[in-house]
Amino acid sequence: MAMAVEQKQDLESQEGSTMSVFERTFHSVLDAGREILARRRAVAAPETSIDALVDSCAALLEHRGEASGLALASEITAAYQNLPESDRLTFFQQLLTRFGVKRDDVLDVVEQYRGDDDFEHLAAIARAVEAPRVKLFRRINMAPEGTATLVAMRGHLLKLLRSNPELRAVDADLKHLFVSWFNKGFLELRQISWDSPAAVLEKIIDYEAVHEINGWSDLRSRLSSDRRCFAFFHPALVDDPLVFVEIALTEDVPGAIQPLLRQDRDTNSQDRPSTVVFYSISNCHPGLAGVSFGNFLIKNVVEELQREMPWLKTFVTLSPVPGYRKWLLKADLSEWIDASLEGAVKEPAGAVMRSEVYDAHLKLCAHYLLNEKSGDAPRDPVARFHLGNGARLHRIHGGADLSPKGREQSAGIMVNYLYDLSKIEVNHEAFFDQGKIVASRGVQKMVG
Repeated sequence: MAMAVEQKQDLESQEGSTMSVFERTFHSVLDAGREILARRRAVAAPETSIDALVDSCAALLEHRGEASGLALASEITAAYQNLPESDRLTFFQQLLTRFGVKRDDVLDVVEQYRGDDDFEHLAAIARAVEAPRVKLFRRINMAPEGTATLVAMRGHLLKLLRSNPELRAVDADLKHLFVSWFNKGFLELRQISWDSPAAVLEKIIDYEAVHEINGWSDLRSRLSSDRRCFAFFHPALVDDPLVFVEIALTEDVPGAIQPLLRQDRDTNSQDRPSTVVFYSISNCHPGLAGVSFGNFLIKNVVEELQREMPWLKTFVTLSPVPGYRKWLLKADLSEWIDASLEGAVKEPAGAVMRSEVYDAHLKLCAHYLLNEKSGDAPRDPVARFHLGNGARLHRIHGGADLSPKGREQSAGIMVNYLYDLSKIEVNHEAFFDQGKIVASRGVQKMVG
């Protein structure tokens, strides 16, 4: 298996050596820009210190030459990629202060607009309230690795926000740009198969965030004839998926994950499956957190599968409840279960549970999903995602994921969210307009 993958990679490397006309032109301009920069400098390349990186950013803001500006942006991306982790906070603080909005400039143009509310003064306000770092990010984005570097940069920034909340302004600017750059119109839906490029398959293994893929054999099993995998790609991140979904084609709505992940299953047992099971959705880049395209992914995949297999009837997830035990361990449970069970319920979930503890978990999880909120939305992030997409909370299964991760996060519980194609939009509108969570009668009865 490993030898086959290596041969596949070698062949793809040879095929990838031929660049398009656009790529050759782009790299020609970039090379010319590097020569121009080298002639202007006393040394061949800039220093690699944090101060030199910040000075290069300031220079890029003032730069006018297209080729040399592109080369300078490329140097900045390389410098940031090599920046020690210990220097990242300093860099972000410089982005906040040195490349931030100037308060006096904003007040000045507002006063001018107060005196004369014409378009030019209004446009001046728009320019004044946009931080110079936004222009900097746009220029960095022109470099060959610019988009990938900015996405990685935001991922690093998000790790620092909790202890450095003042950096939220920098994060807001990056997120605002990403919402535009990664909108649905730029995304390409691709089916991932065993014939996909090896570089893509390796990333699927690396990025899987819900149910770990244990090597190439496991991946091949998940790409068999009774399985599907789809991903969104962006032209600026070649062969690097943004988000992907893994799918099982079955006869029934499943109540446990292990049968779906078994590698020794009979992959030819179902000629005309009736049920599509979305059992894993993985966002691949932390820096794109809050940039929503997962909902488009599911809807586009449903359309693709219906074209391929028009007889499909049921579209359902088998999802974890990642916030359940975190809430459980901090909550006062006396309102919902007998006090004698509270200690047992808060213990790590075992492979075998007493029936009363099992039932208590189902009741508590139903309450958690239906009633516990973060603001106006469900507290659980997976519930928030699927219910916001217009799905219905369909069934709750105990003992459905007995992996260490499943027990630790969800006490072994998994949930089916049903995508009833005739009611998705109605449910979506009710969720956002009224805060309504659509749930089956079975789930509602669990709460009592």
